[in-house]
Amino acid sequence: MKSQTLRPRNKNDWTRKLLQTFNLRPEEGERTLLMFGFYTATSVGLLWMEQTTTALFLADEGGFGASWLPIIYIVSAVLGSGLGFLYSWMQNNWALPRVLMFIVLLMALPLILFRAGVDLQYFDGLLALITVFILRLWMDAEDILNDLNSQVAANQLFNIREIKRAYPIISSGLLVGDVISGFSLPLFLRFVGLENMLVAAAGMILVGGGMLFYLTQRYKQAFPDTPVKDLEDLESSFTNRKITSSLKKYIVPLFLFFVMGEVLYLLVEVQYLGELEIHFDADEIAGFLGLFAGILGLFELLTQWFVSSRAVERLGVFVAAMFLPVSLSFLGLVTILLDKRLFFAAFDSAQILFFSAITLRFFDELLRYTLIAGIEPFLFQPLPSEIRSSIQTWVQGIAEPFTTGVTGAGLLGAIAVINVIFKDASDETLRQIQGSIFVGAIVFFSIIWATSAWFLRSSYVNLLVQGAEQGRLGFNNVDLNAFKRAVVQALEERKTESDRRSCIQLLDRIDPMNLSEVLAPMLHQFTPSLQRQSLESMLRSPNPTYRTQVQNLIEQKPPLDVLALALRYLWLCEPNLDAQTLKPYLNERVDPLVRSTAANLIIQRGSTMEQREATYALEEMLNSSKERERTIGVQALPDAVHSTLVHTYIPELLQDESAKVRCALLGVIAEKKLSEYYGSLVKGLYFSSTREAAKTALTSLGNEAAPLLITVSEDLRQSEFTRQQVWSVMADIGTPELMNALIQRLLGSWGIDRRNLLRIIIKMPVEQGIEPALEQLGRTGVETLIEQELLALGQLYGASQELGQLQSEGEELKLLLGALEGAKEDVFERCFLLMKLLYSLSAMQAAILNLNSDSQSSIALGLEILDNMLDLPQKRLFLELFDTGMKTPLKKLTVLEEVVPYVPMASPGDRLRHLVSLRHFLSPWCLACCFHLARAQHWSVRQEAVLVCLQHPNSFVREAVLAYLKEASPRICLELLPTLRNDPNSIVHAQVEQLSLELGALG
Repeated sequence: MKSQTLRPRNKNDWTRKLLQTFNLRPEEGERTLLMFGFYTATSVGLLWMEQTTTALFLADEGGFGASWLPIIYIVSAVLGSGLGFLYSWMQNNWALPRVLMFIVLLMALPLILFRAGVDLQYFDGLLALITVFILRLWMDAEDILNDLNSQVAANQLFNIREIKRAYPIISSGLLVGDVISGFSLPLFLRFVGLENMLVAAAGMILVGGGMLFYLTQRYKQAFPDTPVKDLEDLESSFTNRKITSSLKKYIVPLFLFFVMGEVLYLLVEVQYLGELEIHFDADEIAGFLGLFAGILGLFELLTQWFVSSRAVERLGVFVAAMFLPVSLSFLGLVTILLDKRLFFAAFDSAQILFFSAITLRFFDELLRYTLIAGIEPFLFQPLPSEIRSSIQTWVQGIAEPFTTGVTGAGLLGAIAVINVIFKDASDETLRQIQGSIFVGAIVFFSIIWATSAWFLRSSYVNLLVQGAEQGRLGFNNVDLNAFKRAVVQALEERKTESDRRSCIQLLDRIDPMNLSEVLAPMLHQFTPSLQRQSLESMLRSPNPTYRTQVQNLIEQKPPLDVLALALRYLWLCEPNLDAQTLKPYLNERVDPLVRSTAANLIIQRGSTMEQREATYALEEMLNSSKERERTIGVQALPDAVHSTLVHTYIPELLQDESAKVRCALLGVIAEKKLSEYYGSLVKGLYFSSTREAAKTALTSLGNEAAPLLITVSEDLRQSEFTRQQVWSVMADIGTPELMNALIQRLLGSWGIDRRNLLRIIIKMPVEQGIEPALEQLGRTGVETLIEQELLALGQLYGASQELGQLQSEGEELKLLLGALEGAKEDVFERCFLLMKLLYSLSAMQAAILNLNSDSQSSIALGLEILDNMLDLPQKRLFLELFDTGMKTPLKKLTVLEEVVPYVPMASPGDRLRHLVSLRHFLSPWCLACCFHLARAQHWSVRQEAVLVCLQHPNSFVREAVLAYLKEASPRICLELLPTLRNDPNSIVHAQVEQLSLELGALG
């Protein structure tokens, strides 16, 4: 039952180090390598095909030339959208492995037909010409199909956290393909010729397809055999698709950013290929393209592996996003200036346009496929999760192909207008004019692209502010100065109090030292609750510069709690405070809030005599019969840790009859860092009246409370409820030390403790809870824990089979069988909680809700969700377990015999003893029922198990063991009773007293 290891051991140490270098986990290495191989091989084939097709299309004989590219873009937009719809239809109606393999064949086999078509000279070569035109269209289609295939396969093989680590490695296969195809193409052209490269390209695509086929067989659990259905409707998180004004301000420049990127790509391509068409013939074009791609690929690889991530980290996402458009606009301006012969008269316009086109293409592809490709996913992160996927589909699946068509039409129109305006110019002059205009367009659209990135930056931080209260806040790659300005702007514009409260909290986090600069001028605009919150934050770093604004607030006669805070701010800002000015506030007729504030300040800054007077005033408040006086007096206890007043009154006040006083005192213990009383904070968790205050106080201590919390959480004598509360506090603090302790505890926990820990970890923000847990456990570790649960379920199944056959009508047997059913449900819950570490929380919740239904159609939908989502080795077993829902009786789950083969034991008593030996996996109630049945049936239980269970933290287990011992061995029971005389549970204590009387009288 125990896990031998939670992580696979790497036989080769260099393999482990290599995986660490690429930030991969051991269980991700093989999948990533295979996907990289598939992507690289396919990319080589596609690049061979692209370079060959481009050469055939631009050839003087049997080609079309760059002037036809706008028409290609228009037709390609329609073809791309159609293929997207086709792929979606196949996904919904075919098994996924079949879809993937069909797409591979669809990419490879037509290339062989095209190879035959380019040699067909029927109708004066018209058939070959049509073949080249269709081949150029098919080149764009192949890119779309390859992107869909690779992304779908990656999403099936990796979960959302794994793909962040693995996909950058996989995507670099395109860059490696650039290098391989670029340097190998000139060599292949010498031996096989230009047209035969289409056959070679088809072969490489099939090689990549073979690797993909192996992946679908090697990881069958990741590729379901049933068609993908429309399951999104089951997830409630997708029901609300309201687009707010803040989102519109972000979505509009987001669309513009991707649209401008596509426009510029096409403009640069037209200019680049047009220049190649003029300067080279077909074979030379193919060779040049190959060499250019090889050199470019080397630069892309170096940039991707060593520059991109560091540039994004240091410059920020949006500065990196503006780098390409700024570079293009700069190069375009230089080209225009040189074309006017302002600098180098030795170059004519044709040479300038040629070198300019190559330079623009080089920088466009270099930065587009490294920096831009790397940051594109981040641009969708501020969007709410319920609309993120639909917006991404619209942007990248519809807007970009549509832009291709519109750009093609625009280019056709521009060429037609140029030809009309300059109809008398020579072809060479017309070409140079057209090139200069296109370069000017590149500069113009680059400026728009950079501007859209700038507006994205502004809206991005505003959305982060808006999402702060929803747990979606992140500071990575965000300029904190710009972020602060966005918070201030939001604070000024927002009308609801909850929004402003969130902004103040956020401002307190990002710039606590300069908080008064923003909040002080706004105090008169705020409601009393916001004034109090602002002053509490400002008091952490009082600044005399803002005394006037606080003084104006006092003159407005705010509520007493605000007045007390404002007075404290003024007094703390006074460098030479005269305590005599505060003495009138010590009068008992003054409100306690102001009186306690004045007393606290005098104790800190007054003379010895003045401190005595202030101490006496506080003592009167602490000894008052009024609850409010005592509560405020506690909150005003001096800051001095060694104050006699503090240590004199705390022990007494901890026993105060008022829960408000005790709660206030717990806050003071944490605030003043009174370490000798930290134990009282843990005791505060025991009682409902002080539980929340104790949790808040412990959380405020942060890592300082770690040793105490870890000690209590590992004390098995504590009740499960107490440990759960302590774990909850540890999660709220969330430091690496405490998270490590929680995860280590998860590894060694069973039953209810494991369930409680999983619930706590899953409720935390993903980056604080689930990701650190997976970091330590690894996917293999989670799968091992799930396997343990299934093994435990198999043992429960065996017990239900044998104990259910007893011919007994006693209540004890019914209770145990019912407890076993409850234990089955507990196992299911823990399995689903473990799965939530690996898969989408909303999708898992949708599956659970449907499997818990009594409707067969709902159960079928739940199974469908699991079938399409799970990639566990135990996937088939889970599908069979839940085939009739989660309410199937335990004894009918015969499929569990595959996990733990059912072997009847010699007697039901043996089965019960075996069940008790697995007590770590049983709930306390199930364990107690075992002892009640053993007592009723007069079955023996091993002495070791009896002694251990007699120390169980749950009282009803100890009660059941005592009842069993009374019947099984009165003498041993009488000997053990003295160890339980001080039992904290009143029922067990009364039972011990009763048994002492009964057994003492007998003995």
